[in-house]
Amino acid sequence: QVQLAESGGGVVQAGGSLRLSCAASGRTLSSYTMGWFRQAPGKEREFVAIIHWNGRVTEYAYSVKGRCAISRDYSKHTVSLQMSSLKPEDTAVYYCAARAGGLAYVVQEYRYWGQGTQVTVSS
Repeated sequence: QVQLAESGGGVVQAGGSLRLSCAASGRTLSSYTMGWFRQAPGKEREFVAIIHWNGRVTEYAYSVKGRCAISRDYSKHTVSLQMSSLKPEDTAVYYCAARAGGLAYVVQEYRYWGQGTQVTVSS
């Protein structure tokens, strides 16, 4: 079992930055591909960013590309999402998720999920 816990959410003005973190317990994350997803009120959960278990491949949703950077620290069993130039439309609950295997961009492909952290961007 893998337990994931997100942190770092909050309220920020448009144009600001936030760094989200996801800490794992239970098992090492070294063999898991990690993803960040988000869910805004009334909308489906959507892909934001992903980092391969080997740490060498990252991909981003078009809506956040150039404004977000995903990274992982194998020694600390954490995955981070640095977000900048935030927009009101980035407001959502952000979730980290883990899957054994390679890249995947849909919710159903991920077995482990955190509880989420709220990000609110004010205009």
